[in-house]
Amino acid sequence: MMKHNMGKADRIARVLLAVIMAILYFSGTVTGTLGIVFLVVAAIFLLTSLIGFCPLYTIFGFSTCPVKDSESAEK
Repeated sequence: MMKHNMGKADRIARVLLAVIMAILYFSGTVTGTLGIVFLVVAAIFLLTSLIGFCPLYTIFGFSTCPVKDSESAEK
């Protein structure tokens, strides 16, 4: 199973960006190749925010998940 590497704020920001990009495409504000790119990026943002895992974060060793304190985990 994939370990979560996205925090709550990061996930919310991605969903908001995905919604904005979809609105721009479906309203006709962004069309053509750029519109398709917006839809693909929006889909990726939505998927990664729903599962809480971003493959690029793993490649670069980045995580926005809050770190659990080892002492509080033992209690």
